[in-house]
Amino acid sequence: MSPNASPPVQTVRHSASHVLAQAVLKLYPGAKFGIGPAIEDGFYYDFQLPKQIAEEDLPAIEKEMRRIIAANPQFVRREISKEEARRLFADQPFKLELIEELEGTISTYEQDGFVDLCRGPHVASAREIKPDAFKLRSVAGAYWRGDEKRPMLTRVYAWCFESKAALEAHLKMLEEAERRDCRRLGKELDLFSTHEEAGPGLIYWHPKGGRFRVELEKWWREEHYANGYEILFTPHIGKSWLWETSGHLGFYKAGMYSSMKIDEDDYYLKPMNCPFHIMIYKNGGHSYRELPLRWAELGTVYRYERSGTLHGLMRVRGFTQDDAHIICTPEQIEDEIAEVLRFSLHMHKTLGFKEIKAYLATKPAKPEDSVGAPEMWSAALESLRKAVAKEGLVYEIDEGGGAFYGPKIDLKVKDAIGREWQLTTIQFDFNEPERFDMTYVDSDGQRKRPYMVHRALLGSIERFFGVYLEHTAGAFPVWLCPEQAAVIPVGEAFADYAKKVAAELKSVGVRAKAMLSDERMNAKIRDAQNQKIPYMLVVGQKEADEGAVSIRYRDGRQENGVKLADFKARILEKIASKDLEA
Repeated sequence: MSPNASPPVQTVRHSASHVLAQAVLKLYPGAKFGIGPAIEDGFYYDFQLPKQIAEEDLPAIEKEMRRIIAANPQFVRREISKEEARRLFADQPFKLELIEELEGTISTYEQDGFVDLCRGPHVASAREIKPDAFKLRSVAGAYWRGDEKRPMLTRVYAWCFESKAALEAHLKMLEEAERRDCRRLGKELDLFSTHEEAGPGLIYWHPKGGRFRVELEKWWREEHYANGYEILFTPHIGKSWLWETSGHLGFYKAGMYSSMKIDEDDYYLKPMNCPFHIMIYKNGGHSYRELPLRWAELGTVYRYERSGTLHGLMRVRGFTQDDAHIICTPEQIEDEIAEVLRFSLHMHKTLGFKEIKAYLATKPAKPEDSVGAPEMWSAALESLRKAVAKEGLVYEIDEGGGAFYGPKIDLKVKDAIGREWQLTTIQFDFNEPERFDMTYVDSDGQRKRPYMVHRALLGSIERFFGVYLEHTAGAFPVWLCPEQAAVIPVGEAFADYAKKVAAELKSVGVRAKAMLSDERMNAKIRDAQNQKIPYMLVVGQKEADEGAVSIRYRDGRQENGVKLADFKARILEKIASKDLEA
């Protein structure tokens, strides 16, 4: 980096976390320190404090941080022995625990007398942390090292950016994100609910949310049939041997629900659909001529998530995967991966996502966390890389991010306010074909092992709905809208014509309703706009005489005197073409 270049923002964030720790020690003598890493939009630091702090205490801590920054202390790196580190941090039990796990040279950073155990890097001096480009944001509880059996620490979160303008833009985005929050919109639009008293992390789809889901799944099935898939339906529970054979009880048991005893056998709710698809495959013999098999299922699965991690539609315990498994020969694998990737991009672009990035996840670092020979992982990863390159996608390598049974491609989309969400996963599997002894007869008459790919395009219906609800702020494309048109009479005298218009639209498959309550017309229009209905058809004497409607669009545009037949043709075209605009 040149002398005049700005340090990377992650370096600034990490350095600011040390300033936070220094400020906390000044204001709360006796504080014990955990860790303070940089994160995506800022940093945090974990503390064990002599007295509890709340969010109203954050301005005073910020003030002390800015005082430290104004003094411009240098960040000085030292390398010390483990014994010296033990002496230096003798009154810091969390640091002592970390020191015992370190090998070789130990480094510390010091600024203005405050010393922290750290690999770095850091800024040269505190003036490189702009005092108007960070803001302490919240206080939360966090178990030391994420272990609920260890002490609960106080975690202070902060936003931190390279400039005041960048911080302000981020805060504005967060305001917009709050407005779009799926939990808030789900309630306002009467789409879904959750009920802690009946079981956390379980989604109740209301009629409007159900209508969206029906239309989405209908399209999903049509696209899958058109792209060479067959659709399966499988049970929700299976005997323990199924999960022992698949490896889930060995690698994934913490994410599964407890077993249930049925006729003296242990059964488990399924966390995955794949073993059931394999059972169908093993129901008979297979020849290379039948392959590839592309089998899809909208299969509801159940996974245990800690109650503290549950979040609206984004993190739940029961959800429906838009799952599929591709069983093919080794010679077919590259073409199949490329086809899945093409299909995924087609689905996302139809739904209106324009920015899509790929992440290639490699073998987990620990040998015990994966199965399959290294050369198999290398060959599979190369197949994934070629498919991504063929589609011209920007991609990053996610080191060690693969599942235990193979490498994968994750596709992440950017929503309307710039946030990235993972939807598609395309996952190799070296594990289950071997464990279940899956075979096919090749052209040489020999039995061989097929390749298997797991694939989910939308991820899960629940999480996708949450992402899409926030992406669109509830203003869905017309074809997915639970209610597509509201017919509003200007007065009671025109209720019959409103009913006639709604009935005619319904007769051709348009989801229309006549709003016939005693409310005034303007109140009905406001209610329809709040419900994000794309078309409000206002009708009075002129419209009744001419067989027409006057259209108010949900974005505020108006169009008067449109023949009902013309509007009907227009909306049907919007629905058929999956147009993203009303």
